[in-house]
Amino acid sequence: MRKKIAAGNWKMYKDKSGAYNLAKEISSKEVPSDVEVILGVPFVYLDLALEATKDNTKVYISAQNCHQKNEGAYTGEISPYMLKSMNVPYVILGHSERREYNNETPELLKEKVIAAFANELKVIFCIGESLEIRKQGNQNEYVTNQLKESLSGFSKEDFENIVLAYEPIWAIGTGETASPEQAQDMHQAIRDFLKKEFGEVVSENTPILYGGSVKPANAKEIFGQPDVDGGLVGGASLDSESFYQIIKSF
Repeated sequence: MRKKIAAGNWKMYKDKSGAYNLAKEISSKEVPSDVEVILGVPFVYLDLALEATKDNTKVYISAQNCHQKNEGAYTGEISPYMLKSMNVPYVILGHSERREYNNETPELLKEKVIAAFANELKVIFCIGESLEIRKQGNQNEYVTNQLKESLSGFSKEDFENIVLAYEPIWAIGTGETASPEQAQDMHQAIRDFLKKEFGEVVSENTPILYGGSVKPANAKEIFGQPDVDGGLVGGASLDSESFYQIIKSF
């Protein structure tokens, strides 16, 4: 039985008090027993978020990125070793914004995944296509190729520590949302690819999240698709009541 996951990506939002209050409010709510909540918070608030959520065993904290090296002269970077030392369990890698704005390549992302695993971090690995790719009708091939380029060579055991997040780039922060049928089609294509490349156990057990303007109004229908195991939520995760409605959408 795959995990049901409601993950929030706070991106570069909230001041210190706002971040603490949001984490505390979410942590104070009763999370359904079969759902795992993950909060992807800015680096500067990791300690604060860990403290705010320590009493709720269903709420986990994630970093939004990490470097591919454990240490070195990389001013401004955060290493997976640092995250491990703070007991941060998750890290988000491969988000479309980092691929685009920070020129993160598939090869670099593979290095980051390897480094994260070496430090016992679980990885939320993001994939997704642009509107141009979608209009060309090549979206399934494009997205599964992203997986092949960055995750080839990993073992069944490695995949126990991977959560995939499919994010159609054209639906991030635009108000546009893939239809439940479009989401299911891509998630099924991803699962078929996993079966072909890594075997049925990996295909059946790897959670695949949908990300792209998930809201309380559409979460239930999207999460109800057979191959959608939850969401990586952006804007709606910045309000505790809105995010809690999504958490209960399963």
